Amino acid sequence: MLSQNKLDRINALAKKSKNEGLTEEEKEEQKVLRQEYLGNVRKSFKNQLKGLKVVDPEGNDVTPEKLKQMQRNEKKH
Repeated sequence: MLSQNKLDRINALAKKSKNEGLTEEEKEEQKVLRQEYLGNVRKSFKNQLKGLKVVDPEGNDVTPEKLKQMQRNEKKH
């Protein structure tokens, strides 16, 4: 998870970008912070998927094989 300071900085840069524009250094900082944020979002989403089980109305497990394989690989580690 991103620290509150980094989230605040992302928001400050976004606001400044809309109001007055960013310097090249600020644009690069914003890019790096956004990449870090998106990496955390993707990791969190992947972790949520690993705990997912899909069941049809008859109660049959219809979890996609790719997800089952990812879950098995996670248990090995």
